[in-house]
Amino acid sequence: MLFVFRNSIRYSVTIFLLFIFLGISAVYFANDTNYDSYYQHKVTKNSTALLIIFKVVKEGVYAYKYVARVAQIDGVPSRGNVLLNVEKDSLKTIFNVDDSILLSADFMSLKPPLNPHQFNYKQYLARQGIHQQLFLKKDGYQLLGKGRFSLRGFSAKIRSKINTALQKHAFSTNTLAVMNALLLGQRQDLSNELRNEYANAGAIHILAVSGLHVGILLLLLNFLLQPLERLRQGKLIKIILVIVLLWCFALIAGGSASVVRAVTMFSFVAVGLSFKRRKTILFSLISSAFLLLLVKPMFLFDVGFQLSYLAVFGIVWVQPKLANLLKCKYWFFRKVWSLCSVSIAAQMGVLPLSLYYFHQFPGLFFLSNVLIIPFLGAILMGGILVITLALSNLLPNFIVVSYNGIIEVLNGLIHWIASKEAFLFQGIPMSFLRLLASYLFFIALFQVCVKFNMKKLRYFLLSLLLLQGVLWFEHLKFVSKNEFIVFHVPRKTSYGIRNGKGLFLKTNQEVTSWQEITQIANYKVGEQLDFVELQPTTNYFKIGNQDFLVVDSLGVYQVKGLKNPIVLLQNSPKINLARLIKTVAPKQVIVDGNNYKSYIERWRRVCDKNRIPFHDTGKQGAYILKF
Repeated sequence: MLFVFRNSIRYSVTIFLLFIFLGISAVYFANDTNYDSYYQHKVTKNSTALLIIFKVVKEGVYAYKYVARVAQIDGVPSRGNVLLNVEKDSLKTIFNVDDSILLSADFMSLKPPLNPHQFNYKQYLARQGIHQQLFLKKDGYQLLGKGRFSLRGFSAKIRSKINTALQKHAFSTNTLAVMNALLLGQRQDLSNELRNEYANAGAIHILAVSGLHVGILLLLLNFLLQPLERLRQGKLIKIILVIVLLWCFALIAGGSASVVRAVTMFSFVAVGLSFKRRKTILFSLISSAFLLLLVKPMFLFDVGFQLSYLAVFGIVWVQPKLANLLKCKYWFFRKVWSLCSVSIAAQMGVLPLSLYYFHQFPGLFFLSNVLIIPFLGAILMGGILVITLALSNLLPNFIVVSYNGIIEVLNGLIHWIASKEAFLFQGIPMSFLRLLASYLFFIALFQVCVKFNMKKLRYFLLSLLLLQGVLWFEHLKFVSKNEFIVFHVPRKTSYGIRNGKGLFLKTNQEVTSWQEITQIANYKVGEQLDFVELQPTTNYFKIGNQDFLVVDSLGVYQVKGLKNPIVLLQNSPKINLARLIKTVAPKQVIVDGNNYKSYIERWRRVCDKNRIPFHDTGKQGAYILKF
């Protein structure tokens, strides 16, 4: 018995170490910076780079944005991806996937977030293998034409052809944008207003070709190809056809990470469904996740990957037990409850993680899912029919009007749900520790509700104590925090005094509420503040024994009794900084985002010459002084 026990431990430890080794190896080999051919190892001051457009991303206010592969540096083959920003002009220069571009290799580092709890775009891109960016003006490059054939380029051509065919018909702008998102996986054309409405209604997942769409498509294909099972080897033929068609859909939808992830997952699920065993489906999900992480280990940090798998695991694990809670002899009510239980199970799987990333909970998600998801399959099939007829130049006008009306009704329903702001709960704090404790609590609660026994009750009580402990620890951590902070807000001034779980904010912005300032809203949630109070700006104030002097466009700094103040320059005051330093002997000079860049550089040189610490929020981020 002891021998068997020891062998079991050895086996478990060996498997555990093997998985660690596989994980480390996968991360190492997937990281371009570990190769000698990485472009940054070859770049010199006057280097030229050959880029190949890899992906078109949503354009910014002033530039078109692309992910590009660095194919060569000074004619030498290289590897690595960069973010390419191309200045907009009247000619509307737009690159396509596989276009080759020759340019000066003036790579720049990505900026980290400049304010506490701000979205870390640099980290987000780094996890996609992008560590630098390029800025191009309209005449700063040479377009060489198409590179070698790629599936991404082929996919982009198909989508371009589809869009050209659809634009010949009387679809509205919003309808075309939604069709691109629903059917082709392209959300670049969605307006910010429409995107926010879907998010506030708890239906943003409808606009991303991912697990929901591929799952519905899998069910439809299984239904349509059911007659094949009557043939000899028909089940095998059906599985092969389903998987091939799913991957064709992934190709047309752009082969984005979310699409590939969903199709890989449901390819395994399709095999599992053919065995008609729930445990086989669960094993298929685990196998697909393992395969994806082996090929793309950084998917582990991808929000879509995490949400997709947690939602599906919630459905597979929780939904059957929820469905059995309510028995009804009427078919209609059984189907409604089955749909509701799927929505609840998926939401249980992703709720803590959604709060961690987005800090909001759409209270009417249940309504939007119940009203929309039953018809999503018909909308998808109708969209596929519309695209097929449009490509064949056989699309009749009555179908155009009908489908356009359906999408407009969908958008109207989303707008109505999103307008019920009382049911949108925003600013919900969720730290990483609270996230882990919440999942342990939910798992233990579900287990004790499904089958009650003393052992499960003990685990539930332990998880409850752990969650309470985390909440108390975080309360003590934030309630004892006191600091002075100058936020970086472009062309605006915002600074405040933090006392425990309150922030007294001073700003020159014309706002009626602090919620209008994104940087402050993020700080409040991240720091779990109870309140933010707006106060009028003053030129002088004191915290403890430290004097603070704010110099604005009036340039007034003659204040009696100042003793080594910390000076904040705002609104580009026309002052002689050397004279100010000689007059008030500042301990520190701070400049925020409400100053001309030329002034900031001149002030920096003056401070360096006089050996005065200088802090520029535009480069160094928010200034924080703890007290």
